[in-house]
Amino acid sequence: MSADIAYLQDSQPQLDELHRLFAAQRQAYAGNPMPPAAQRQQWLKALREVLSDERQALIDAISQDFSHRSADETLLAELMPSLHGIRYASKHLKDWMKASRRSVGAAFQPASAKVVYQPLGVIGVIVPWNYPLYLAIGPLVGALSAGNRVMLKLSESTPATGQLLKQLLARVFPEDLVCVVLGEAEIGMAFSRLRFDHLLFTGATSIGKHVMRAAAEHLTPVTLELGGKSPAIVSADVPLKDAAERIAFGKTLNAGQTCVAPDYVLVPEDRVGSFVEAYRKAVRGFYPKLADNPDYTAIINDRQLARLNGYLSDATSKGALLIPLFEQNQGRRMGHSLLLNVNDEMTVMQDEIFGPLLPIVPYKGLDQAFAYINQRPRPLALYYFGYDKAEQRRVLDETHSGGVCINDTLLHVAQDDLPFGGIGASGMGHYHGHEGFLTFSKAKGVLTKQRLNAAKLIYPPYGKSIQKLIQKLFIR
Repeated sequence: MSADIAYLQDSQPQLDELHRLFAAQRQAYAGNPMPPAAQRQQWLKALREVLSDERQALIDAISQDFSHRSADETLLAELMPSLHGIRYASKHLKDWMKASRRSVGAAFQPASAKVVYQPLGVIGVIVPWNYPLYLAIGPLVGALSAGNRVMLKLSESTPATGQLLKQLLARVFPEDLVCVVLGEAEIGMAFSRLRFDHLLFTGATSIGKHVMRAAAEHLTPVTLELGGKSPAIVSADVPLKDAAERIAFGKTLNAGQTCVAPDYVLVPEDRVGSFVEAYRKAVRGFYPKLADNPDYTAIINDRQLARLNGYLSDATSKGALLIPLFEQNQGRRMGHSLLLNVNDEMTVMQDEIFGPLLPIVPYKGLDQAFAYINQRPRPLALYYFGYDKAEQRRVLDETHSGGVCINDTLLHVAQDDLPFGGIGASGMGHYHGHEGFLTFSKAKGVLTKQRLNAAKLIYPPYGKSIQKLIQKLFIR
């Protein structure tokens, strides 16, 4: 028996279970296609309580998967925004569900028009490994708020978190409302082929293409949250201490394993040396040492560590200057490093880095910086550091990205009232807050007429009277 056949036989029970769960959710949705607001708020309340009650278990499971994840980072970047998102949705849910009144043209009176927001049905969510809690709960909140059933596929790289979340959600939700699916890549691809009413994927751009291709078989609508190379621009006159500290926070959180982490920094060519020193001081202030430092998160696994070391080897072999900020070779606690003299031939400047490596690219003026960004695939986030409001306006007008932070990094993602999503190579669609509710709803236009039917005036047979009416009502 070949290894491939043996693997398929071993995974068949998981595939059968996957299809059983999907069928159960489809049937449950058919039996309750428009859950009332009170029921949806009860779902959100149950989710909030279980996350709050089990926060230490979640912290421990995520840390186990990473070999070490800072407990405070998990609180700040996973639990806190998840709970805030639930609270925000609960507060605004009734307003989101209200039908939106629309106008009816004079030629179509008497009638009324409105938009009603209907649950889509069964939502699939594919969760990445870097923030396995927050990137599961965020879409779950939006989908439940909109009245849907939800299936979550957790990453095989976070098995402890996946098992725990499966147990916790099963404690408060029936499996035909919310369920967690575990398994390797074969299960993930089978998951993406299901006839979902909407599929949300967060992960690498290369995998996103496969997910979209699989979803196309059923014309399943997709939201893709991908990533790419998010730039930071340091202006000619911003205090370097301000910029360096805030960029360092965004790059070192979760050891850089964040889809909106600054991927490279554009620095005026006459400020590069000073920025390097300011950045080194900021990072070493955050983390005086790596060994046994509870605040510094490890790289998720050996495969990702090897990928990052490969980027370093490739870059230095092609002329990059490596500036390590810590002693190297500390296992999966990979030391933060800067890279100078980079060019487009290096893989570190082609692929999303997703780790504690930061290339610095010099520029001569904002026009050159904008051109550098705009010649490349559109990023998920863009960061600008400078206090001149005219320059801030130029950044917004002359560049494209999924989202922007001016004089900060990452924190736009945690704002519940802002949509989050990519553009082009960094994704499509968006969610969070009201936009999440809309993404997982069908905004259905409804025109209503009663007994009086003025439309008879435009019924056949046509003649001069209809021509006069058209001339009066439609032609200006």
